[in-house]
Amino acid sequence: MSKFSFLASIIAISLLFSACSKDESTSDEANSILSTNEFLLTELNKIQYTVKKSPTGFTVKEASGKVIVLDVFATWCPPCQAEASHLASLQEKYKDSLLILGITIEDNIKNEKLQAFRKKYNANYALVNSSENSRLVDAIAQKLKIGSNFGIPLMVMYKDGELINFYQGAVEEEFIESDIKKALGL
Repeated sequence: MSKFSFLASIIAISLLFSACSKDESTSDEANSILSTNEFLLTELNKIQYTVKKSPTGFTVKEASGKVIVLDVFATWCPPCQAEASHLASLQEKYKDSLLILGITIEDNIKNEKLQAFRKKYNANYALVNSSENSRLVDAIAQKLKIGSNFGIPLMVMYKDGELINFYQGAVEEEFIESDIKKALGL
């Protein structure tokens, strides 16, 4: 009888640990998938955007049906500074059908510095300063297959999760607008 009780105890303990282990890995896997495919970004005015990786690009939950421009920049970058007023002009012109998210590559930048950049260069579009920025930038670079040492500004345009075009370095406003019009069917 004691051999049977001992064997039953071993089996019960094994099942208990294997069940807990399985549940934990499923939970960890689900969290990993969520954290890999979604990015919660907070704009300077505390507006939050949920960027989600799609099979072919990225979408922004709060901008469904709009053209999305993810602008990877730095406040110290002269071409980034030069493009800011052009992006603001396009955001104003296409405000109902366009969302521009300026994503800084600068870690731990103070919101005051981004506010100063916005004011000085007329960057009147969403500037996000989030702990998710670097992870999103890495995901964008990986999706575009451009490596981790790419030039900035890097501007990537999507509509409904589909890549429209991307640009590295300074780009004329007319080229960007042409792609926006094409994406909107204008």
